Amino acid sequence: MNITKNLATIVACCMISFAQAQIENPTPQAEEMPEKMNIVKTNVTAYAFRNFNFTYERAINQWFSLNIGFGTMPEGKVPFMSSFLNEEDEKQFQNLEIKATNFTLEPRFYIGHGYGKGFYFAPYYRYSSVETNSFDFYYNYQPVNGVTYQIPLTGKGDTRGHSGGLMVGAQFFLNRAQNLVLDFWIAGAHYGTGKGDFELKSDVYLNPEMQAQLKKEIEDLDVPFVEYTVETNTEGARIKVDGPWAGLRSGLSLGYRF
Repeated sequence: MNITKNLATIVACCMISFAQAQIENPTPQAEEMPEKMNIVKTNVTAYAFRNFNFTYERAINQWFSLNIGFGTMPEGKVPFMSSFLNEEDEKQFQNLEIKATNFTLEPRFYIGHGYGKGFYFAPYYRYSSVETNSFDFYYNYQPVNGVTYQIPLTGKGDTRGHSGGLMVGAQFFLNRAQNLVLDFWIAGAHYGTGKGDFELKSDVYLNPEMQAQLKKEIEDLDVPFVEYTVETNTEGARIKVDGPWAGLRSGLSLGYRF
């Protein structure tokens, strides 16, 4: 009987000791995986405009990240030129091609989950430049005698713009590993100033009447979001861009998070 009581006492003491050890030294739990703080992306919808682009995003903390983007458009036809020039005006530019670059600095503020996931709003700065090839421009000169002459000119120029804007969007992780990313640019717009110079030169001597008609012809071109002035001389015209510079942003980017 005494042996049984002593055995029960020993078992009870062992159980109490084990329970205390568990309280003082609990079983280690699996540590949470550290957040992946870097994302590289490309805006796939921009390729419709020949815009090859790359973006790097670095999360600073849960709600704030910094996005740096670069895009370039190799020399080629002006995308959707017919959408802002009528058919008659478009025919005046026989072989116009452009190339362009842009650089964007974009801090992002996330709401919700964070660390690169969820809805965000992003104020941003953008630098843009556009350069043309050596293109041909024609205009119809109509003197007082009623006979129409087609005057050929050769043009070339470039312009640069600085602008600031705001974009709202949402970014999602597409798999369980949270390394495939979809970035939806819902809507963005920017506004700033642009400066540039374009020259049109002709082998034909332009008298004052011809210069006046050329000036009016260029001023009547309905180019959106851009303000410019026209100066003419006996050799052609100079077009100075100096005014508002605006643009819109929207699209879908795919990326990898690490």
